[in-house]
Amino acid sequence: MPAARESLLDAAYTALLRRPWSAVRMVDVAAAAGVSRQTLYNEFGSKDGLARALVRREADGYLAGIERALAAPGEPGERLTAVVEWTSSAARDNALIRAMLTGCWSERLPAPRLTAVPSLSSVPAQRRADGPLPTPRDFVRLVRDRAVTALTGPAATPADTAELARPCELAVRLALSCVAAPPAEGGGMAELIRAVVPVQTV
Repeated sequence: MPAARESLLDAAYTALLRRPWSAVRMVDVAAAAGVSRQTLYNEFGSKDGLARALVRREADGYLAGIERALAAPGEPGERLTAVVEWTSSAARDNALIRAMLTGCWSERLPAPRLTAVPSLSSVPAQRRADGPLPTPRDFVRLVRDRAVTALTGPAATPADTAELARPCELAVRLALSCVAAPPAEGGGMAELIRAVVPVQTV
């Protein structure tokens, strides 16, 4: 039931904006989504299963934004700037993304174990959510590797790819530093990227 699942995740996210996760009740999430509580339990198994699915969805949404930033037209430096700006804005607007990127989970948020948990779910999406969740280190690797793939040309050699990995990782780490200590408004992000992360398409 993909539509019901998304409605339940939307309802859980909205509830989390209003109150700490410990105060979010499954019955209220089900009612807000317009489904029965049994449907919620059939889909996620438990409140922890719902939390894992919510974290997985927000992680996937963040990575989809990275893909959009890297696919936009422009020079490599401009696209890496877009990655930094997307990371900064996504973390500013979404406490779950900020927690995933920094590893700092506040008491208001669910804090599911990042390691895989046993899953008896018959729902494929929930089995995926019950798998390992990305750590901050995983995000550095995932975003770096996606940037390298997006910015390498068809004639790139393994040596070219390896050389591009360093500036891409620097851009990712710069993005995470902007999450931890946001720059002032109008802080010249593009100039900073060009200075710190010189990159050419290979």
